[in-house]
This record gives sequence, C-alpha cells and structure tokens, in this order.
Amino acid sequence: MTEVVQKAADEKFCSECGAIIKAKAEICPKCGVRQSAPPNSLAAVAPNGKSKLAAALFALLLGGIGIHKFYLGSVWQGIVYLLFCWTFIPAIIGFIEGILLLVMSESDFNKKFGNA
Repeated sequence: MTEVVQKAADEKFCSECGAIIKAKAEICPKCGVRQSAPPNSLAAVAPNGKSKLAAALFALLLGGIGIHKFYLGSVWQGIVYLLFCWTFIPAIIGFIEGILLLVMSESDFNKKFGNA
C-alpha cells in the first residue's frame, strides 16, 4: 500500500527530487540541488549575488549618476553616466533602464548580468 505524504504550510517540494523540504531551504538536504526562486520573482538573485530588484531600484532612483551600472559591473558606463549627469540625459536613460529591469524575466537577467 502506498503512503500519501502531506506537506505542511511551511514546506515545499524539491524542484529536482520532489522531497518535502522547508519552504525557506535554499538547498535540498536529500539531493543537494539549489532551489531556484519562484518564476518572475522581483527578489530573484543572480548566481553572482546581484539582485534584480536592487538593480532596478538603483536605476530608478539613482540612475542619473549611474549607480546601477556600477552595481551591475559596468564600471565604464557608470563613469560616463557620472560625467554627463549634469545634462539629466543619464537620469532619463536610467529611469527607462529601471523599468526594463523590472519587467525583465529572471532568466534574461541571469544571462545578461549573472556572470559579472
């Protein structure tokens, strides 16, 4: 006879082996696979530790001086933003980039900024 296992409210299934693990677990204790963030999550973090939400907020709020470029590893672009911040053009571009970062999928964010 097969036993039906129920998971509690603070548990989830492992994305690889299907074992029941704690909802906050980053790595499955049974198979050792890192658990990914839910799809389209704003709090998604790239493999290098860069947060999509942090990058978007930097771009929206401090994009005029290029803080988001420094955060994402594009130092030379950040310097250009700093040099031209007095024209307010980087602020407009930074605002647009912030919106684009917010609507970008997690996989696209990881492809573009996950290796820096």
